[in-house]
Amino acid sequence: MKPLIKKIFKTTFVLAIAALPAQAQLPVQISGLLTKERKPPVKLFKVSNGKPKEIASVIPTTKGEFGFFFYPEYEGFYLVGTGTNMSPQENYKFYFKPGDKLQLSISDTSYVLTGKLNSRENTVMAQWHALIDPLEQKAVNFMGKESTFVDFFPVLEKIAPKVSSFMNTKATGNQKFDKLMKTNMAWDMAGYACGFLNTPRAAHPSVEEYSPYYATLKAQDFAKSTAGIYAQPWGARILSELISVNKRQQNIKFEAGLAGLKTDLDFVPNDTIKGDVLLEKAAFIKTYPTYQEMMGVYGKYLLTKQQQEKGRELLMPLAALKPGDPSFNFSYPDNNEKMVSMKDLLGKVVLIDVWATWCGPCVAQIPYLKKLEEEMKGTDVAFVSISVDKLKDKGTWLKMIKDEKLGGIQLFADSPNDISKYYKIDGIPRFMVFDKKGKIVTINSPRPSDPELKKLLEKTLAEN
Repeated sequence: MKPLIKKIFKTTFVLAIAALPAQAQLPVQISGLLTKERKPPVKLFKVSNGKPKEIASVIPTTKGEFGFFFYPEYEGFYLVGTGTNMSPQENYKFYFKPGDKLQLSISDTSYVLTGKLNSRENTVMAQWHALIDPLEQKAVNFMGKESTFVDFFPVLEKIAPKVSSFMNTKATGNQKFDKLMKTNMAWDMAGYACGFLNTPRAAHPSVEEYSPYYATLKAQDFAKSTAGIYAQPWGARILSELISVNKRQQNIKFEAGLAGLKTDLDFVPNDTIKGDVLLEKAAFIKTYPTYQEMMGVYGKYLLTKQQQEKGRELLMPLAALKPGDPSFNFSYPDNNEKMVSMKDLLGKVVLIDVWATWCGPCVAQIPYLKKLEEEMKGTDVAFVSISVDKLKDKGTWLKMIKDEKLGGIQLFADSPNDISKYYKIDGIPRFMVFDKKGKIVTINSPRPSDPELKKLLEKTLAEN
């Protein structure tokens, strides 16, 4: 390692380790110089489902030296820069695979590679960046510059014809990169072209005045699969901007709520990406009924586990969780691996016990719970016990069911779990009562050892 790099890593060492297969345990080393007058932190971002996610940050030395030493979670695009995860301004895209080295200098508005250790892939990335830098300066680094479509469109039309031939003499030998780079160029061009139209300007063109290049940009082409959008740090943002531009081109009215969402989803052929668009819109919903209405129509597009978790995160702050509100529709396996959901229990008054085998107060309630279940045998009350034991303790849970002859419906939620998040359960046991329509009676009922719980169940039965 050269002395400069050693000095950088001694003074500004950053380590971000991901769980990787043994053959991938080769670090990426980044050494750089920040030439800006002010010296803000330099950040490293990975790409997560079309969005940047910060994984490391370092404060440069007084001379502006900085460095990163990390194990790449995947082979693909990353960002390095002084910007945020909300804007492409001051962040620069690079391609990393295990063992790569990057040497660069970052100025106020751009970067250049330095040294002789840079990979072929990042050499091509830098050449591409140099080609489209005039677009970036006008579209992204526009603060303090009076750029309008009058000067932007000619630059766009000058660069656009060069894109298709750019990679003709720049094959790196890395087939994965060479293929991805062609897609990347299309995303970058779309991002700058649409981003320009969607940022504040002194003058905006009518659709009739758009550069001919915009006729080639169709959101549907960019949203056919998750592979393209998820590999791009600004993929989600660019798709949203593409949809906005396409709507103006087609003279489609911009509407809020379900009507506007339906219009946006019509531009997206891929169902998983539809789910991402849905979540972007849902993040702005302010009321529980509106959220439920939106998900009732389009919730089917939340296909991945990550999307479903995000959907629940958005819902939780909106849920008032007061009597009469709808219950959370959990779905967990019972002790015979049969899935049971809250919807399956409609038509019965439901008593839910959230517990764990390691919880002394929970176990202490078992005799009282069994007695209450026996006393209410033959009524329309469903006794549901939901274990929040960790997966490694599932065997202990199954053994306790057998040894203690536990009745009712025994479900396993694992830990962490969504029912605890939804009902904000920070201590167990927690007992909750729901009516026959699945509406909340109380999410913090008396325990079985308290005679008031039986009275509450009988009252709820009588009212249904």
